[in-house]
Amino acid sequence: MTPSTSTPEPTGPRPGGIPAGIPVDTPAGTVDTAGGTAAATVRTTHPHTGAVVEQVVVPASIDAPDAADFVESVEVENAVRRAAVGSDELSWSPAELLTGYLDTTWSDRRRFVLRENGVVVAVGDYETRRSGDAAGTAWLDVCVLPEVGRRGFGTVLADHLEALAAAEGRTQLIAYVRSRGDGEPRLTPPTGAGSVPATNVEVRFLRGRGWQLGQVMRCSRLALPPDEEALGEIRDRARASAGDDYRLHSWVGRSPERWLVDLALLETRMSTDAPAGGVPEPEDVWTAERFRDEEELALAGPRTRFTAVVEHVPSGHLVGFSQLAAPADLASPAFQQDTLVLREHRGHRLGWLLKVATTDLLTAERPGHPAVITFNAEENRPMLDVNEAVGFVPLEHEGVWSKQLPAR
Repeated sequence: MTPSTSTPEPTGPRPGGIPAGIPVDTPAGTVDTAGGTAAATVRTTHPHTGAVVEQVVVPASIDAPDAADFVESVEVENAVRRAAVGSDELSWSPAELLTGYLDTTWSDRRRFVLRENGVVVAVGDYETRRSGDAAGTAWLDVCVLPEVGRRGFGTVLADHLEALAAAEGRTQLIAYVRSRGDGEPRLTPPTGAGSVPATNVEVRFLRGRGWQLGQVMRCSRLALPPDEEALGEIRDRARASAGDDYRLHSWVGRSPERWLVDLALLETRMSTDAPAGGVPEPEDVWTAERFRDEEELALAGPRTRFTAVVEHVPSGHLVGFSQLAAPADLASPAFQQDTLVLREHRGHRLGWLLKVATTDLLTAERPGHPAVITFNAEENRPMLDVNEAVGFVPLEHEGVWSKQLPAR
């Protein structure tokens, strides 16, 4: 099996990133901070409008009395995605997105907004872990409605999120930022694979703030139903290569108890075995307890999870897995989530086997979705070859950016 089968495909909604339309010379807001490595207090105001960055209350449910601000923020985020790709295929409903904020045991995820005339026009996300190496990293995301671009809203939110990370003692920031267009010259990451237009506003904005481009991700779309001839050829080659030492299992919804320890190991290895390019992703340790907690939250939401795993028969342990998440609305696409094969079991096309298995499971159990959306690192050419053979076509690209902060 090629190294590509170890490539993870990111979980959850892709960050909208700092969108085009925010200039590098927008005046910064005023930032006041207080606190230490615990949750800090940061107050940031817009230099012209006086608007203050507000933290959004995370409601217990979308029907809760305090859910209105969260719902409005998701609508803004979806409007930014819609303007970028020309459809709602990358949009998430508020109920779907909420599940990612309800974990308060393992992760810390916060949402912030800026308003104009009482209406939310910009949204910022801040995510970190509560323990382990990953607690030193914060994943940031900023999106601004196109109609209010170039007026400082993105700069103010970026100032706020970076100041919050510094006040809490984070030493690394990571952001996934959409970049569109074929403009020249190009900026290439250390991998040498993929590029972004060097003169794009979001690229100049990030570089001006000290961020480094580490990787380019490709977002691809597979129209459903797939080409069964192409899928069948890959399925047959994968099964022949896997042989009798590997056994495929699949299910919908909750994972069997017998596999939780192995699934937790696979999730941990997602953070260490992935092609990370020039982005030093930290190890994010999972336990069986964390896997079950996260899965229960996901299953309580409106999306259905489809899982395929590969068991190494001689050892009785799982050595690979792949997941799809499908919304309740059949008119919306499903999203490929994590796909991983342990390094020590590469060379048997197990990644191919898993990729086809999740597609087979989705089309058998929930026919009618228009497409599957997936993300891959541009340097992962072998897996991209498989995706293209199945029928995936490029939809958009994201730069993966990082910034180092001084240790406290």
